[in-house]
Amino acid sequence: MQAEIQGFHDSITGTISYVVHDHNHAAIIDPVLDYDPKSGRTKTQSADRLIAFVEQHKLTIDWILETHAHADHLSAAHYLREKLGGRIAIGEHIREVQTIFKKLFNLEPGFAIDGSQFDHLFTDNETFQVGELTGQALFVPGHTPADIAYRFGDAIFL
Repeated sequence: MQAEIQGFHDSITGTISYVVHDHNHAAIIDPVLDYDPKSGRTKTQSADRLIAFVEQHKLTIDWILETHAHADHLSAAHYLREKLGGRIAIGEHIREVQTIFKKLFNLEPGFAIDGSQFDHLFTDNETFQVGELTGQALFVPGHTPADIAYRFGDAIFL
């Protein structure tokens, strides 16, 4: 089955979030949580656009996928999981990034560096299902050691 793909551009961060789906099930990739640095407040307009699309197409969310720990935007993954369900996942090397970030950003002593903030940590070449679609997680270290791409058919998301 061919994946259907819908992109959602966030003009402030330049990020494109995706909904990849068959006719019934979907994965959301790199969802943006809006952040105003002047006020320090977050909003959910970008994520709400994803929710509207999912609801309009009557999709069941199987996965909310992160390609890496983002410095360019905050993730709306937890908000979307609360509203739509699904499992939040990222590559297993996120633990290395968390270890670096904990020291670099002087995070609180109790900040977990074991990836436990995610429901699943993918290994290289691990496959997973989104309804009738088979996805594959590909380890592609880049601007962080935890970068991971997701392949659905001939489409790759990084």
